[in-house]
Amino acid sequence: MGKAFFVLAQATDGGGNFKLLGFIVLMFAVFYFVMIRPQSKQVKEHRALLAGLKKGDDVLTQSGLYGKIYSITDKTVMLEIANNVRVRVLKSSIQGITNLSDESSAAATKAEEKKEEK
Repeated sequence: MGKAFFVLAQATDGGGNFKLLGFIVLMFAVFYFVMIRPQSKQVKEHRALLAGLKKGDDVLTQSGLYGKIYSITDKTVMLEIANNVRVRVLKSSIQGITNLSDESSAAATKAEEKKEEK
């Protein structure tokens, strides 16, 4: 009885190379849809963001600096981070566009409300 199961197991174990090839293809498909495709989509969105930058936009850099674009060239951006304080950064280090004026007005409104409560 034990030999019969062994013979059946050997007979149905054919095609091991095809199973390995199928597993490799499946793993590549998983890596593509989980890692490669989202990353390339994110890079494409970032390039579109950088191409659409213009003077006067409020931006956030990867280092955490908020500023308004004072001037822009092919590779660099001059940010005004305070009155008459300008910093030159690489264009690729811009993380996103923000609305500093909306945030500062909201903070001022909250501060006024707190003063009124006291």
